[in-house]
Amino acid sequence: MPTYARTERAHLAQALTEAGPDAPTLCQGWTARDLAAHVVVRERRVDAAGGILVKALAPRLERVQAEFAARPWEELLDMVASGPSRRSLFGLASVDEAANVVEFFVHCEDVRRAKGGWEPRVLDAGLSEVLWKRASGLARLMGRRAPAGLVLRRPDGQTAVAHKGAPVVTVTAQPAELVMFMSGRQGHAVVAMDGPDDAVTAVRNAKFGL
Repeated sequence: MPTYARTERAHLAQALTEAGPDAPTLCQGWTARDLAAHVVVRERRVDAAGGILVKALAPRLERVQAEFAARPWEELLDMVASGPSRRSLFGLASVDEAANVVEFFVHCEDVRRAKGGWEPRVLDAGLSEVLWKRASGLARLMGRRAPAGLVLRRPDGQTAVAHKGAPVVTVTAQPAELVMFMSGRQGHAVVAMDGPDDAVTAVRNAKFGL
């Protein structure tokens, strides 16, 4: 079985290496160094990573993440590339695959697409299917803040409802671009949007993601 999480980890590490520690990313306020520290904390410091979702724990997360960000760049890159120990929950292949494919893909693109001249990567068909399954499976959760009805559509016609309502905006794109769009990177996703102009504008500016 292909381990797409491992492949996307390698792409992320390469993108970070090429960008350098001070390069901007699509994560507001984060440099490549900050993003790398986030990835490491999420996998290696579960005691602090809860702050990603729980606001009350955010101060601890910020402190621990800053400590990792202060480490030498090469050391931080190595930690991203090598991943957590086998004793970590994320060290289990099944957990890694379930939790990290989208995470690493999006963060790789956060680095790549923050600079001009980027083009969408040509992805393995299997990876595209995995991204579609995750995007369609999480569509309603990720699209819960949509200001209009929202439908995700692949070029082959498969669809997923992200938000019920009217009017309806249909976003058509390859699975990878739909993942970027629904992760809150609408301005850096290659998509076609169909619907009333005001609804399209509202959806393009909405806050999506988990």
